[in-house]
Amino acid sequence: MKNKAYISLIFGASAIYDGILGIIGLLFPYFLFTTFDVIPPNHPGYVQFPGALLILFALMFAAIALNPRTNRNLIPYGILLKLSYAGVVFYYWLGDGLPNMWKPFAIADTVFMLLFVWAYMQLSNSGNKAA
Repeated sequence: MKNKAYISLIFGASAIYDGILGIIGLLFPYFLFTTFDVIPPNHPGYVQFPGALLILFALMFAAIALNPRTNRNLIPYGILLKLSYAGVVFYYWLGDGLPNMWKPFAIADTVFMLLFVWAYMQLSNSGNKAA
């Protein structure tokens, strides 16, 4: 029973995190670029579309937070989202270099990804303990 509270907290936090980033990307596409003095892409749509996708994922994470066992099947999509972002950032971070703006998000996504894997395993191995 205690694990369900942790799992709900993890996915609730991710819903808020991704939701805020998504709203910033969708409504204020150049905000982070200006803040971190990074050259923005040549069109706001390159930031707005990923922002909209982050809002969709935030809604999915909120659904998982509300009912982790029922929505367990959605967790692998969250793991893959976090792996996709962190993997690309770490690839360029270790290779050609990358503006520092992207690095904290990759670290946060790696932490969320590991927590999602833990939650997925808890929900598959625990019978009634985590639900």
